[in-house]
Amino acid sequence: MYTKQFIEALENRNIEKLRSIPKSDLHNHSILGGNLKYIEEWIGKKIPRLTKRITSIEEMEAWVGKNYIPYVKGTSGFEKAIEAAFIQAKADGVIKLEMSIDVYFRHLYNGSAEELIKALKRLHQEYAPEVNFIPELGFNRSVSQELLIEWFEPYLDYNYFKSVDLYGDEFAQPASKLKQLYRMAKSKGLKLKAHVGEFGDAESIQETVEVLELDEIQHGISAVKSKSVMNFLQRNNIQLNICPTSNYMLSRVEEIKNHPIRELFDNGIKVTVNTDDVIVFQNGVSEEFLLLYDQGVFSAEELDVIRMNGLR
Repeated sequence: MYTKQFIEALENRNIEKLRSIPKSDLHNHSILGGNLKYIEEWIGKKIPRLTKRITSIEEMEAWVGKNYIPYVKGTSGFEKAIEAAFIQAKADGVIKLEMSIDVYFRHLYNGSAEELIKALKRLHQEYAPEVNFIPELGFNRSVSQELLIEWFEPYLDYNYFKSVDLYGDEFAQPASKLKQLYRMAKSKGLKLKAHVGEFGDAESIQETVEVLELDEIQHGISAVKSKSVMNFLQRNNIQLNICPTSNYMLSRVEEIKNHPIRELFDNGIKVTVNTDDVIVFQNGVSEEFLLLYDQGVFSAEELDVIRMNGLR
């Protein structure tokens, strides 16, 4: 699908052409996944850019809390942020979007999962009906399992969300503390994902996959530090949904040209390229592919293999 055009666009460094070619975004945090210029036009002012590298999720959350969240508060702000995310995906040629909606967000609709789902359906159809939107529920790892289950249960009657993701501070609590939550999700046929191996070590990746029975991992880049963990991921066909610019800006890699995605790919692990938080890191999927090409991490042909990984 569009292999020749994608390779030519990379070789010619034609970002507009790249944006027209089908791709996926499987690691996208909804309210932070929007088109920055679109939000700025809405609020009538320029949002400061994150121009220097930071070292923690806490620093990122502080930047977001100061520079962005004040504009997207409440139900109307949430819907504008989701609208911007759909517009960003459409403009970037993303035809498969697994976008994470925090399980708490139903409280913006008086606790109604049904009303939240109605809003998401409406926004999808209005702004990006051509995008295959695959809704995902996000769990913050800093919240207790008991409370997450309480927030999660009202969604289970609707068969709308197709996957779940665990995000936030990797060290907030052991994966074993969330086993019941993930068993519930699995019993409903949801795909199981979690952030792990972004800040944590390689061993934590294998442990989390085994304990939570994960299908995919968000980030997982520290797997390169263990050959046995990489073999485990390859053997069990665990896909890593990687966000290169996010990893660089959060100081998880020193240079893009040495990003561990190369070694993971060479060890037979299925990887995809994604955005994480476009509002913060400013790159769409097209820019991420071009960055990896410009930095010599992959050939154009290899990047097309990775592009197609995300579309399967």
